Amino acid sequence: MKKTLIITLSIFVSTAIFAQKESGNVSDGNKLYKKEKYEQAQIQYQKGLEKNEKSFSANYNLGNSLFKQEKYPEALQQYIKAMPYASDKKQIAAAFHNVGNALFAQKEYQKSVEAYKNALKANPKDDETRYNLAAAQHFLQQQQNQDKNQDKDKNKDQKDKDKQQQNQDQQQQNQQQQQQQQKSDMSKEQAEQILQALQQDEKEAQEKRKVAVPKRGKTEKEW
Repeated sequence: MKKTLIITLSIFVSTAIFAQKESGNVSDGNKLYKKEKYEQAQIQYQKGLEKNEKSFSANYNLGNSLFKQEKYPEALQQYIKAMPYASDKKQIAAAFHNVGNALFAQKEYQKSVEAYKNALKANPKDDETRYNLAAAQHFLQQQQNQDKNQDKDKNKDQKDKDKQQQNQDQQQQNQQQQQQQQKSDMSKEQAEQILQALQQDEKEAQEKRKVAVPKRGKTEKEW
């Protein structure tokens, strides 16, 4: 609520200041704006720009009517377009101020801080700009702290993922070692079986050689 109040008050005051009588359309737009008929005011300001595209009031107040419709990027562009046609530092300060508002509304706090500082350079006595600058700096600090916390969370998540991956790699490596050990054990078992078979064959061969062979004895005849 406070953020909305800051921006709304700023736009309203600036519009009252620059209600110039450049053209009937700009004047009509200001009247509609004060009645909070922002879309109709937008149309009148656009008609005023068709007659004089270099009108500070038409560009600036068109930005205000767009801002009120929450068309912040479009409003920002109109404030920027108005700046080259400012006739004094007061208008420059107002343009920078509302540039800050449009950026603030889009949560671009760093840029809004710079815009408010530029507004204060042109009009150092503007307490409303000084207040908005303090608010923007406050939200910027919060945003930066949040970003830091998010970075910490991301780093922690990445570390957890790396650790999990290391564990998975270690488990995979252990499984491979176990498989290799099993293959090695199987090879030893097979070698022992082959050795035992060879030993058995040798034993059987030796047994066969030990079998008694009848000797051929001397035969005598009796006459």
